Amino acid sequence: MTLRVLTGITTTGTPHLGNYVGAIRPAIAASRRAEVESFYFLADYHALIKCDDPARIQRSRLEIAASWLAAGLDPDKVTFYRQSDIPEIPELTWLLTCVTAKGLMNRAHAYKAAVDANLAAGEDADAGVSMGLYSYPILMAADILMFNAHQVPVGRDQVQHIEMARDIGARFNHLFGAGRDYFVLPEVVIEEQVATLPGLDGRKMSKSYDNTIPLFEGGAKRLRDSILRIVTDSKAPGEPKDAENSHLFAIYRAFADAEESAAFRRELEGGLAWGEAKQRLFERLDAELAPMRERYEQLIARPAEIEDILQAGARKARAIATPFLTELRAAVGLRPMREPGAPAPAKARKKGAKSARFVSFREKDGHFHFRLLDADGEELLLSVPFEDPQAAGEWIRVLQKSGGAASFAWGPGDLEIRKTEHVGGHAYELWYGRERLAEGGPFADAAAREAAIERLVGAMESLWQQAAEG
Repeated sequence: MTLRVLTGITTTGTPHLGNYVGAIRPAIAASRRAEVESFYFLADYHALIKCDDPARIQRSRLEIAASWLAAGLDPDKVTFYRQSDIPEIPELTWLLTCVTAKGLMNRAHAYKAAVDANLAAGEDADAGVSMGLYSYPILMAADILMFNAHQVPVGRDQVQHIEMARDIGARFNHLFGAGRDYFVLPEVVIEEQVATLPGLDGRKMSKSYDNTIPLFEGGAKRLRDSILRIVTDSKAPGEPKDAENSHLFAIYRAFADAEESAAFRRELEGGLAWGEAKQRLFERLDAELAPMRERYEQLIARPAEIEDILQAGARKARAIATPFLTELRAAVGLRPMREPGAPAPAKARKKGAKSARFVSFREKDGHFHFRLLDADGEELLLSVPFEDPQAAGEWIRVLQKSGGAASFAWGPGDLEIRKTEHVGGHAYELWYGRERLAEGGPFADAAAREAAIERLVGAMESLWQQAAEG
């Protein structure tokens, strides 16, 4: 069985060396395992809980995405997306909110810490506490449960949130499962083996302590200048240094192999000057980071390339999320008014008569598409390109089963036709939520487009009727 592993990255700052050693490097290594299906997302909705600076949020999303890609994350082998590009996640959050006990949220560590701090300061218990902070664990549960992740690697401070996700998922299964478990209950994976780097002052490297060493920002000069600021003891050149309790040695050891680390330890214990030791540390780190930094700078200069990668990842993620949310909506009672098997208003099809159909194909550039053809074989829709055939297939299944559950209309809705005009003539596009799926045309005039749209609506209704009839 394929193991599905999910990791979120909050977009509130610039990645530093501790992020690389503690999260980025081990996650990328794990993503290369053949038996693992990896999901990595930029948790930009979560970031809004902690940060109200739009420019910082926007910049952080760019820098973090570029950092992961530069460090070796292969978007073709994983699903890499922005949380805010998956509209099914906030909808699932609401479904889960409606089954989550308030008492469970009252016990969340972050909320309790905020209340304790307020009371200690003589403030109202809920002063400054937003509903975002209070409900944070439910959004995190939706992130995990939407993709039925088997494992979620986290530090010990996040264990409670995974336990809450299990509780919330189990509650939904109990209330609405009717013999089926919609959600896999995730397993927490505590990353004890992952190194925690000390910062410039010896405390854990953290933006909160302002003691970080930037991963790529500022280039080699910023890296070297930061290393020179690492706090050391006052022992002079020639005096033996305590390598084991040295912050500098701890950072070196996180990047070097056992042989290199042993040699560096001997030099420190033999009296190596701190200035020379810092230069050695810089050279060792820069040897690993310089090639990544070059790629990072290329990506930062071409944000459109990152956007394309994230949009492709969102399509892969939504190919899973969209049909699954349709099932969850039906489970809670948000079903079409026309139940499966009920008579349809459209004229009944004669047995053996031709009907509309989807076909899929692969272009020479390697991308996959689908077409919707009417009963006479005329093309009504041509899809956007997909990275893999599974994504195209999932969207075909969504469209075949969307009837009644979606509002197929001119205005906003789950499933929507939008009329467009461009140099080639009149055309239309098919959208599902915020996802542009396919287009039709161009046509010589508006009347021809209207006729084509009418055929499209008829074709879709015939497909929905077929699905309803089983």
